[in-house]
Amino acid sequence: MSSHSQPDRSIWAQREERSNFATLRLMVWISLRLGRPFGRILLRGIVLYYLLLAPAARRASRAYLTRVFGRHARWRDIYRHLFVFATTIHDRVYLLSERFDMFDIRVKGGELVDAALAAGRGAFLIGGHFGSFEVLRAIGRTRPNLRVAIMMYEENARNVNAALAIVNPAVKQDVISLGRPEAMLEAREYLDAGAMIGMLADRTLRQDGGDTLLPLEFLGARVGFPLGPMRMAAMLKRPVIFLTGVYRGGNRYDVHFEALADFSETARGDRAAQVDAAVTRYAGLLEKHCRQAPYNWFNFFDFWRESTQTSDETSSRCAPPEHTESARTFDA
Repeated sequence: MSSHSQPDRSIWAQREERSNFATLRLMVWISLRLGRPFGRILLRGIVLYYLLLAPAARRASRAYLTRVFGRHARWRDIYRHLFVFATTIHDRVYLLSERFDMFDIRVKGGELVDAALAAGRGAFLIGGHFGSFEVLRAIGRTRPNLRVAIMMYEENARNVNAALAIVNPAVKQDVISLGRPEAMLEAREYLDAGAMIGMLADRTLRQDGGDTLLPLEFLGARVGFPLGPMRMAAMLKRPVIFLTGVYRGGNRYDVHFEALADFSETARGDRAAQVDAAVTRYAGLLEKHCRQAPYNWFNFFDFWRESTQTSDETSSRCAPPEHTESARTFDA
């Protein structure tokens, strides 16, 4: 029997995308024609709408903020939380348009990316639903050899991704869609060409028992973190770099690269222990950034309740063989 738990379902994954494509497309048009300051004015009204009419997201925000603050979260805390999320989505319009001069982006740990590029074997960039991944595009300006392929399940943010694809159709070129047998082969091809593989690793993705969880303490309670992303990195024998693009207000983002794991020399017999260690470190880094920048956490469902349910329902099952899929990633 295994101490790891395995989910049959994912509450967040079952939730329909709330965004309306026509509204999103209009927002993209307004943002590009009238500019970021005017777009941010509209965002405040949109956020107020969701604050009042999206009770599930509101409850999830309050529960998380209460946990991270150690006090009851107030309405203005929840509004700010939703506004930071909306801002990062809005800013994707400009980042995808390569209008990087609009932002003050500060990088820490960029030498880790430089070392991976110099080695020529690629690396995994592992983040979470925290801050913005798109700011990585700005880093690419100073590193012309940096190419990042995103591994993701695309269906949960179909409207947002389709609207943003209008801004820059080339964004779809480096997406590896999960849920297909050839996904891991495509990832290996990118890595062998020296590219990075970007993934998010904080959510349970599968509803059919296809992923395995490692229960860990996270912000004061047990949470099951998926092992899939680290297993893939271990099987492909690549280094893993933790990435966050933290929104700091105004036009500022802080990008952090931190060493997470290096599976380049991992023997098969040591793989499971090293994967567990990497996931544990990942959870610790994610918690650190949640405490430092709490409004950048973008899991608007009951993260702890879902994990507890899936763990309780499946704790008596044996863990499946290692598979090649990872966490559902990069939905808005």
